[in-house]
Amino acid sequence: MGSPDDLPRVDRRVAIQWMLGAAATLAARDHLAIAADTPVQAKGYGPDPVMAKIYKPGDVWPLTLTGPQRHTARALCDVIIPADDASPSASAVGVPDFIDEWISSPYPAQAGDRRVILEGLEWIDEEARRRFSKPFADLTHDQQTTICTDIAGAKVKPEHKKPASFFKRYRDLTAGGYYTTPEGMQAIGYVGNRPTATFEGPPIEALKHVGLA
Repeated sequence: MGSPDDLPRVDRRVAIQWMLGAAATLAARDHLAIAADTPVQAKGYGPDPVMAKIYKPGDVWPLTLTGPQRHTARALCDVIIPADDASPSASAVGVPDFIDEWISSPYPAQAGDRRVILEGLEWIDEEARRRFSKPFADLTHDQQTTICTDIAGAKVKPEHKKPASFFKRYRDLTAGGYYTTPEGMQAIGYVGNRPTATFEGPPIEALKHVGLA
């Protein structure tokens, strides 16, 4: 296993485009009240990034995740959406980079997630060390799943209430990022707005259901 800093990254311009596009599809959060506690110092921040430009790190906004945090983020993404016979894992399509851009951006709708994600990644690593004497990314899949199961259900222990809130948001971001990639859309059979040779319209059953047939 290499250094966390050696993990492959998605092109920065692609990741920013992805983050801005997905922002329109992900639900607004109720964490905006904490945004003032976690300011992001974006150099020269004003208009939206120019998507035709190739940005160097720090040109738009500095990224947040450290190497070890990114290592944990990748492992957690892959517990949530692992690879299978038909589709790649969340980390394989760059979802951790999407999440890093998301929590690093200075937009109000994303700023509230910054502290939630950072504190959650810290908690899950501490919990992994407490239970298994290793960081989360170095655990076996079964050990990782054991921790996630405790914070993923509808009913959790009182001491897991805050980690459960983190996990729910992290799962939402992972799914939102993954299913806006070509691989994710293919996995659910989404075709999108593509021209076809013929158009037969909605099935008669659907029209009857809404009283149009």
